[in-house]
Amino acid sequence: MPRNVVKVVLVLALAVCVPVAAPAFPDKPITLIVPYPAGGATDVVIRPLAEAAGKILGQPVLVENKGGGGGAVGVGAIIGKEPDGYLLSVVVTSLHRVAHINKLAFDTVKDVSPILRVGGYLYGVLVQPDSKYKTLKDLIEQARANPGQVSYMASGIGTGGHIAAEEMAANAGVKFNHLPSKGDQESSAALLGGHVDFISTTSGWIPLVEAGKLKLLATYGEERVKRFPDVPTVREAGYKVVHNSPIGIVGPKGMAPERVKVLHDAFQKALADPGFLKAMASYEMPVLYQNTADFAKFWAEAYVEAGEQVKKFLQP
Repeated sequence: MPRNVVKVVLVLALAVCVPVAAPAFPDKPITLIVPYPAGGATDVVIRPLAEAAGKILGQPVLVENKGGGGGAVGVGAIIGKEPDGYLLSVVVTSLHRVAHINKLAFDTVKDVSPILRVGGYLYGVLVQPDSKYKTLKDLIEQARANPGQVSYMASGIGTGGHIAAEEMAANAGVKFNHLPSKGDQESSAALLGGHVDFISTTSGWIPLVEAGKLKLLATYGEERVKRFPDVPTVREAGYKVVHNSPIGIVGPKGMAPERVKVLHDAFQKALADPGFLKAMASYEMPVLYQNTADFAKFWAEAYVEAGEQVKKFLQP
């Protein structure tokens, strides 16, 4: 065989043997669904986190709002999709309660790939500034005297604000009338318009409180909020309720571990971004990081806990 022919054969053989390098991940924009309307506390803090993570990844992380169903509509949009890491969703533990209350088309644990936990919410009880309810005790006593007549809004059935208010009612031995909304802004608008007696929701209300348009009666945290040192916690007011609903990021079921790690590492680094930290501080929301393994364990355990909460507080 001629020498030049041998060379050609060898080159072709080597070309067959050398594997083609897979394209780097990510090599195109990533979509991160926020399962609540734009302008709420979740949306406001996730946007700078997504921007910071995009800079680390070298590709933009685009936020898309899909509200409704207590978070089920947005998270449902990633279920069954290609688990390639380009479509993600924010999740909140209230999603599990929604799953226990309604028959969802997906399993909130088995049908997602946990990536990491990033933070939690501050919840509060709010009334109009000129409300006859000067303290949380006033509100409770009104409900005691008029069962089912004191109305409130929370951002959907089974959400953190809903379960916290119902747990408080059960602890106090009273009954409220819950009117679910689609998000923080709708709840605040209803209270401003005098359509409900109070709201129980995440801290998108802070600017309204600081502007004197709403009055904060109590918060559901372990301790008082530094920004509102004169406002007691619900527990301080005499009702044994502490509520903090963690926020995480997941992808569709079946994501490759190496892609999960790339995303985890980027979002973990983004937790230190000044813009994200400023947004979290503006809503008094704590950063509550968990790595992939710990968040996966937490997410599965939270489903069980959610079932117990629904049975105890939300079922007749």
